[in-house]
Amino acid sequence: MAERREWLVEIGTEELPPRALKTLAEAFRAHLLNSLDQAGLDHAGLDYYATPRRLAVRASKLAAVQPDRKVSRRGPPVGVAIAEDGTPTRAGQKFADGCGVPFEQLGRLETEKGDYLFYEEVEAGLSAAEVLPGLVEQALAALPVPRRMRWGSSDIEFVRPVHWVVMLLDRDIVPASLFGIEADRYTRGHRFLAPDPLAIAHAADYPQLLESKAWVVADFALRRARIEDEVGKLAQTIGGQALYDDGLLDEVTALVEWPVPLAGRFEERFLALPREVLVSTLQAHQRYFPVENADGELLPDFITVSNIPSRDPGQVKAGNERVVRPRLSDAAFFFDNDRQQTLASRIGSLSDVVFQKKLGSLKDKSERVSALAEEIAVSLGVDAEQAARAAMLAKCDLVTAMVGEFPDLQGVMGRYYATHDGESALVAQAIEEQYLPRFAGDLLPEGEPGRVLAVAEKLDTLVGIFAIGQRPSGTRDPFGLRRSALGALRIIIECELDLDLLQHLRSAAARTPGCTKVDEVSAEVFDYMMERLRAYYTEDATNPVSADIFEAVLARRPTRPLDFHQRIQAVTHFTSLPASVSLAAANKRVANILRKAGFEPGAAVEPSRLVEAEERQLYEQLCGLRQDVEGLIAERKYSPALERLATLRKPVDEFFDKVMVMAEDLDLQHNRLALLNQMQDLFLRTADLSRLSS
Repeated sequence: MAERREWLVEIGTEELPPRALKTLAEAFRAHLLNSLDQAGLDHAGLDYYATPRRLAVRASKLAAVQPDRKVSRRGPPVGVAIAEDGTPTRAGQKFADGCGVPFEQLGRLETEKGDYLFYEEVEAGLSAAEVLPGLVEQALAALPVPRRMRWGSSDIEFVRPVHWVVMLLDRDIVPASLFGIEADRYTRGHRFLAPDPLAIAHAADYPQLLESKAWVVADFALRRARIEDEVGKLAQTIGGQALYDDGLLDEVTALVEWPVPLAGRFEERFLALPREVLVSTLQAHQRYFPVENADGELLPDFITVSNIPSRDPGQVKAGNERVVRPRLSDAAFFFDNDRQQTLASRIGSLSDVVFQKKLGSLKDKSERVSALAEEIAVSLGVDAEQAARAAMLAKCDLVTAMVGEFPDLQGVMGRYYATHDGESALVAQAIEEQYLPRFAGDLLPEGEPGRVLAVAEKLDTLVGIFAIGQRPSGTRDPFGLRRSALGALRIIIECELDLDLLQHLRSAAARTPGCTKVDEVSAEVFDYMMERLRAYYTEDATNPVSADIFEAVLARRPTRPLDFHQRIQAVTHFTSLPASVSLAAANKRVANILRKAGFEPGAAVEPSRLVEAEERQLYEQLCGLRQDVEGLIAERKYSPALERLATLRKPVDEFFDKVMVMAEDLDLQHNRLALLNQMQDLFLRTADLSRLSS
């Protein structure tokens, strides 16, 4: 059996950005995993380790040597490589020299195109020690680091300054130089509890050595699980449960190497603040875990995770309480002070806040969105006055002190302030819901004015940014247009809003400053949103729609997303019917025949010219179906309409089996083309079934 060894690489740094740590570590492992596979270095698995001061990967049972591989080379044609007297030509000798062997050792390769010179050799695999440094260097260069930094006088760049590099194969140091540092076996422990270099005798010892000797829990997942468990137990002793999400837990895990949870308290008077203010202060600003009771009410307690065990936990607790008190005092002051002025009285202040230089201020945007929201509300039969009112007040909380200090509370504070001002519950709710959905899978607005406002706000942003020529490109999307497009589509479809999207895009474009090409811009935004709609269907993890079904509906270019959705459902159901394959093929055939014939739609079928029994049968069934199908289509009952059309399978098959469409008699030919066009027209009322794959 080939030799196997344990491999460890560790990059020691200054404190890494906590929100990026897990992503960097996972990417480091993923790149190395792929690189080892490509290099032919087999292994029993890769584990990653990540703390504020290190990124590391350890491979178990890594092959010590790459496998040998056959290298084949094809040279020039024999006729070119060998002269008539059997001696090698210049081309033949050059190929032999390139292979490093005498000409006589070259073989012959027979192919359909002739015989060629050929050489095959076995190339010995390199040792893992020779290959690994390059793989690590490539993986580090490929990490998703948004902004790299330099340190000292060197041009070397990384996410943070690098202070040490460890690379071992079992007990042996792998000769490598990364970031100008020679690899060795010396890691560093906890910055305060174990600052001296610590020798790693064997790569397999790494995580246990750091935990037992250096006060470092190197395994990110293990450290995270400990924090979650110990914070949960501590919360129970307080009489509640800790509040957190995955993002907060990951960030706290990335801030500590030796987690020590501690409980603290704040003054009960602060519980009068809105729940979201308390949670934002504790979680986003302090990285604390709030605590709530069994009824979901916040308690005047929090849990923090220290990076060091203390001889006097009471002092640490008091210190954290001192830190959070002024934050909550500021929030209480902002909340009381902001309510001295109504949201409506702040509308004028929006003129001083630029939304986008070419698109005007937030007041300008609010006026555009208000007009568009009123129009959308009217088309839906929703209270237009409330929608327009909510739109005018929607951005007013952005100029309050609370949102200035806690930007993540925009919309939320607008709801609280609108309620305090005596605005209707639906208007207050809409102000908060304007930002929904904020991410994939997020909640959608529940109130009708909120849905209208959320759609209007997103359409105004999309049209405005497109109108000034700043549509997203590649990964650059500073205005979040992809999110806005998909969010608007989700609201329209999942909340069943029967809106003509293109019509409202035109209305938005007509109100956009400096937009002189209303139809062009609105069509461009519509097409952009259709591409987002494609992803919505085809990349649905639970119930993906095939690309050909989406294309079949898109070909009819429905401008109402809800109608688009109903067609998608109908065509998806149609493809499950036994007749679907045959009729899809027939529609494809009909489309090709009509296109090649250059047939102009509109010609009526002359019943007297239907001479074959099969064409008469098809015509009669079409006539019998037309009224029912057209009625169903008018009511958007696309599935029943396609089910009725599926009954045409037999007459359509028999028509193509027995009838020559392109007859020599031009009158017969034209009449048969008109018959096919009539059939195609009925199917096209729902989707272009010729786009479906067989």
